[in-house]
Amino acid sequence: MTAPVVVFCIGNPSRGDDALGPFICGELEKWPEIGNGQVELIEDFQLQIEHALDLSGRRLAVFVDAGSGTPAPFDFRRIFASTAVAHTSHALSPEAVLQVFHQTEGQTPPPAFVLGVRGESFELGAALSAAASAHAAAALALLAQLLARPELAAWQSLTTGATETTAAMGDAG
Repeated sequence: MTAPVVVFCIGNPSRGDDALGPFICGELEKWPEIGNGQVELIEDFQLQIEHALDLSGRRLAVFVDAGSGTPAPFDFRRIFASTAVAHTSHALSPEAVLQVFHQTEGQTPPPAFVLGVRGESFELGAALSAAASAHAAAALALLAQLLARPELAAWQSLTTGATETTAAMGDAG
């Protein structure tokens, strides 16, 4: 059975605050909600085409990643599949992963959100900064609310402002 909620935690643990995604994943692994089959965690350095397959059978998805220009402590917004998002052969944006799902599966991807956690320092070999640790705590508090109510309306009510991506599935191709 596929867990109805998938949480993608993206980042490089060797690059300072880019470790926010993996750090948050490690904290989430300790939560009882994770072990009950309702939530699946996927941790990786970057998103790949194959991650589109991880969306199959889900009711909700959230992509957790560090951001250097993100408002503190985080930005939480709904995203949609988009062909306008640039990608390379090495990594995809969350919107591009949704688009790959749409193209390969021939169906609308599950409702998806990005939780961008503000990072301050991304140097190779650096530890997580004190500011990023505080931002991670705030992001984990939000994730506790999300996972307690895994419903689209509940998640939408927690978005942080008007930064929501407006591309509709019909426009995505």
